[in-house]
Amino acid sequence: MSSADTTPEGEGDFTHRQIMTILAGLMMGMFLAALDQTIVATAIRTIADDLHGFSVQAWATTAFLITSTISTPLYGKLSDIYGRRRFFLAAIGIFVVGSMLCGLADNMYQLAAYRAVQGIGAGGLMSLALAIIGDIVPPRERAKYQGYFLAVFGSASVLGPVLGGLFAEADDLLGIAGWRYIFYINVPLGLLAMVVVARVLHLPHHRTDHRIDWPGALALIVCLVPLLTVAEQGRDWGWDSTRAIGCYVVGVIGLVAFILAERAYKDEALLPLRLFRIRTFGVGAASSFVVGMAMFGGLMMVPLYLQIVKGSTPMVAGLQMIPFVFGIMTGSIVFGQIIFRTGRYRVIPIIGSTLMLVALFLFSLITADTPLPAVMAIMLLMGLGLGGNMQPMVTAVQNAVSPREIGTATSAVTFFRQMGGTLGTAVFLSVLFAAVPGKIRDAFTAAESDPAFQQALRDNPTQAQALQAGQSTEGLNDTSFINTLSDVVAHPFKVGFSESMSLVFLLAAIIMIAGLAVVLFLPELPLQNRSAAAARAAEDREAAAGAL
Repeated sequence: MSSADTTPEGEGDFTHRQIMTILAGLMMGMFLAALDQTIVATAIRTIADDLHGFSVQAWATTAFLITSTISTPLYGKLSDIYGRRRFFLAAIGIFVVGSMLCGLADNMYQLAAYRAVQGIGAGGLMSLALAIIGDIVPPRERAKYQGYFLAVFGSASVLGPVLGGLFAEADDLLGIAGWRYIFYINVPLGLLAMVVVARVLHLPHHRTDHRIDWPGALALIVCLVPLLTVAEQGRDWGWDSTRAIGCYVVGVIGLVAFILAERAYKDEALLPLRLFRIRTFGVGAASSFVVGMAMFGGLMMVPLYLQIVKGSTPMVAGLQMIPFVFGIMTGSIVFGQIIFRTGRYRVIPIIGSTLMLVALFLFSLITADTPLPAVMAIMLLMGLGLGGNMQPMVTAVQNAVSPREIGTATSAVTFFRQMGGTLGTAVFLSVLFAAVPGKIRDAFTAAESDPAFQQALRDNPTQAQALQAGQSTEGLNDTSFINTLSDVVAHPFKVGFSESMSLVFLLAAIIMIAGLAVVLFLPELPLQNRSAAAARAAEDREAAAGAL
């Protein structure tokens, strides 16, 4: 057992200064994972073109998603057994190595393989950071500190598109293709995070012997790999294609095997099934899954709306998302203070879910002509809702489980949110691209009777051909042609696209109704006044005294 993972008996309570010092290291690690998701998404088309792999670019995203999702519960369980510090450092190290390799990739298949390495590291960055906060901060005070994490998440959502656009637009920087710096930037940030974490993160931990649930881990891989693959590729394959059906079958077999393994390993399982009998945990897992669907699936549409309908560049769209970030920060701070001062948390996720529901419904009402300030006001409302939903739910789950299972419980909540987000993204993109061609054709049919539209086509006859191509599903693979059209000619296309997005937002709002209904079952338990580390230390002292 490493001395870095232990402290003398009686420790476990941390001062505010110690917490803030540790928090700095955790935020740097989480920033790496949050930034990577948005910065790569912005530049993936440029990357794919440079590596001559546009048709297989989705695999770079799929590989990262699969490994990060699968590794999340593994990090949680293993850190409960062996201690957080070593696994958090390992996660950062793996992520840095994966980032360096991604920057060296010569083709899309290499990039996909290296993104898989990145994902293995990313799976531990988010969940372990939240688990460590659970170790060092009592539940009543936890929400006000966890707000910093949401601020990191929100900031990365803005900086990612800005930096991604900046690097993607640079053909050459110091003799290296600009897009490669999207991955290289993680290397100094990651190394700095490792130094900070190694110096400041010293948690009390006393290892106990456990069996490791390798059968459950293997079954989880068999379950998730095909299901996540079909979630990402199903739109191209066809949801009822032979490959998709094969993935469904293998996934179900893996799920059954995973449940059997968890039943056999009981308390030592990767995800002990008895946790679901804890009402708070069950509600937290279900809520995280549903909110993940609505949140990731719905928010994915906002940058598309800004770029396609409003004509913003990725960099400008990132800056236009600032109200969303401000809402997250404000909501997390305000709601965190309410929990700290009142000791009550149940009403906060209810308020947060309600705000998200209202925001998604308002998003469904926006059109191609909706003023940008109105759209940004809805972003602010959505951010406030997220600030009141994500972290308070994590706090509630951590408060309800044994202090020795903080890592397992926290990673489970993160895991279910990722799964919900993956499913939501797959479903909503399918709905969007199924609706877009018809909506655009309807919009152009309606515009044909407009004299201004007819005159614009006569003045620009070449634009009619671009319009014809853009009304097909294949033509939507590259929407940059919109920028070559006059405002009058492009307007029906934007109307069709915004109407299709409205359908997606409405679907997300309906799903969010289910999320609100689930949150209503969240019980109100007294918030503990000791951190998980202090509680474990007290249990160890009692056990030692009883053995004398």
